[in-house]
Amino acid sequence: MSELGVNTVSFAGKAAASSQFKSTYAEGMGLVEETASYLDGPGRAAAKVLPRQASVLYAAESMRLTTRLMQMASWLLLQRAVNNGEMSRDQVISEKSKVRLDGFNVDRAAPGWNDLPESFRDLVERSLRLQNRISLLDREIYRPEEEIIHPDNENSVQAQLNLLRTAFNAG
Repeated sequence: MSELGVNTVSFAGKAAASSQFKSTYAEGMGLVEETASYLDGPGRAAAKVLPRQASVLYAAESMRLTTRLMQMASWLLLQRAVNNGEMSRDQVISEKSKVRLDGFNVDRAAPGWNDLPESFRDLVERSLRLQNRISLLDREIYRPEEEIIHPDNENSVQAQLNLLRTAFNAG
């Protein structure tokens, strides 16, 4: 409800339960599996032959990558639980406060970065892009109501158009 007393459509809420979320969920969980397979197989073999500096960087970045993916998977599972009615929105808000969706950036200029296997760097880049999309979705879905601006002079049609602009510019 807006301050105008007009029913508005929550596009963020709809997006969270949409095929877009299902696609993001599948991509996230697939990336978790793909990364685990890589790190346990080809990545392990590749890491053994890296120069020392790249080897240390590989160890640090693989921990960051794993942590980043686990945080995103946690968020995706929480959102799926609320979408499926297994948890209330308030329960998810409480639990998601334990999830970090930021602070896992990469220093591509770090010594040894270019020596890392290309497939590993690709996994890192894909995880960062997914992290950004999930962070944006999280901000839209869980933005506090007081941050949603409802000018007194804005008519209901204009309010809906602004919501549409926000929804489509976010993607």
